[in-house]
Amino acid sequence: MKKRHWKILLLLLLSFFVLSACIPKKEEVSNTDNDSNTDNDSNTENGSDSNEGTKISVFMPESDEMDLETNSFTLFAEEEFGVDFEFETTSYDGAAAKERRQITLASGDYPDVYFLIEWVDQFTASDLLKYGKQGVLIPLNDLIKEHAPNLQAVLDENEEFRKMATAPDGNIYGVPQLEECFHCTWPNKFWINTDWLEKLNLEMPKTHEEFKQVLKAIKEQDPNGNGENDEIPLSGSVANKFNSIVPYLMNGFIYDDIETRLSINNGKVKFVANTNEWKEGLKYIHSLYKEGLVDPGAFTQNSDAYEQLGNNPEVILGVGAATHPWEFVGNDNHVKYDALAPLNGPYSQYSSYYYPVVQGANFAITNKASEEAQIKAIKLLDYMFTQEGQTRSHFGVEGEDWVKPEEGDVAVNEEVEPILKQLHPEEPTNNSWGAAAQFYQPREYRDGWVQSTDIYTDQGYERRLQEATYLYEDLEPENIFPFWAIWYDEATQSEMATLKTNIIDYVEQSAVRFITGDLDLEKDWQEYVEGLNSLQVDRYVEINQKAYNSYLKAE
Repeated sequence: MKKRHWKILLLLLLSFFVLSACIPKKEEVSNTDNDSNTDNDSNTENGSDSNEGTKISVFMPESDEMDLETNSFTLFAEEEFGVDFEFETTSYDGAAAKERRQITLASGDYPDVYFLIEWVDQFTASDLLKYGKQGVLIPLNDLIKEHAPNLQAVLDENEEFRKMATAPDGNIYGVPQLEECFHCTWPNKFWINTDWLEKLNLEMPKTHEEFKQVLKAIKEQDPNGNGENDEIPLSGSVANKFNSIVPYLMNGFIYDDIETRLSINNGKVKFVANTNEWKEGLKYIHSLYKEGLVDPGAFTQNSDAYEQLGNNPEVILGVGAATHPWEFVGNDNHVKYDALAPLNGPYSQYSSYYYPVVQGANFAITNKASEEAQIKAIKLLDYMFTQEGQTRSHFGVEGEDWVKPEEGDVAVNEEVEPILKQLHPEEPTNNSWGAAAQFYQPREYRDGWVQSTDIYTDQGYERRLQEATYLYEDLEPENIFPFWAIWYDEATQSEMATLKTNIIDYVEQSAVRFITGDLDLEKDWQEYVEGLNSLQVDRYVEINQKAYNSYLKAE
């Protein structure tokens, strides 16, 4: 599979179905009792008194395989909702998209509506407070209540989503994409070469000590059979926090919240990276490194270097840290790797939980939108909060991009009835808005997507990830710091951003130095702790305690 396509394909693979309540019939989308299907009636139903649609300028990423002007969902939405879109597009390059969006806002030449993609660029929580206070982004509360019954139902029923979307002043300045990717919820996985385990007559390790012995066997017993000592027992990457080897191993000593390094104990926010358990975790990982069982590149290499390591034709990698194996092995070698369940460590057996919905907003309306444009934009978004609308806007046209299940088809979650099978045509159909429309895909929706039962094929890849994640599911602590739904008040927002950046960077840089031996865990530990104190770790905890208390009180 070509590397430039895997992220887009994976997002499509990670998207599914069985939408819960509040799925309207087509008439409900337009909030009308009129059964006429004429163009005039359609426009009138959606707030327009003529055949000419309401002009709405939209800022949106556009992929290389898409033309938004001629896109069939664009044309469908224009007719269905009586609008005329004027697009300002940006690429799927995150840095470029963010810069382009910021330029529109700084110049004052911004659109009526933003449709963004979380993994490309989106409004952050601080953006929403900033532009909401300035009046650039308008509150959506009343629009949602009056014109978006499906979205309102989700806000009413999903407490976490409501808390994520609602700013401290009670306003909703933007709507995030509720895309509950099951396997992304426990992202810090280890993938082990099970071909080598079989060849070395070894079982899946269950404890940290057993894992260490497996790594030694990989290093010393030439499992690839080429007569050379070229095997690398364990590696990862600095490409993202999910490729780090630390969280998976640290979770056997203390729960590693990869975003904040905070935990909750009897309602109290605690910092974990200065505890004895954290120190013991570092000592264990250092022992692996000292014996040559950890690739030094795990702390320096980017995604390309990591994939090059995994794609070595001799197969030299024993265990890779990643959310899914395609992140480090893009050729046929990926079939050799299976997920390793969380190890039962000296103190715990946790898996890092990461609510897959990112706080911020992918949809927002600005003060430049007319009242008519506001209403039609929110109705379009509400349509995406229905099964029909989500499927049409994100996947495309039935018969061209997807079909209904046939007899014998099996959903990715085998306990639910399948509802949709994606076709993956060789040539792009330009029938959907893709990830820019991925607004309501709760787990029950995604679980209904048809997948091949052969998990080692491209068509069965999502099932493979689903089954792997069952090993990690629900192994996080009962109470964890809900960073995905935490808002900071205006007075501490800037301070918090600085504290978090400085403290998390210091923790991660120091962890690497302790692991590699650049710092000594006995001689330098106290100095490390004092360094955290100088960075005001107590203030960091204090602000987060206040924010957590507000989170608990939020309705």
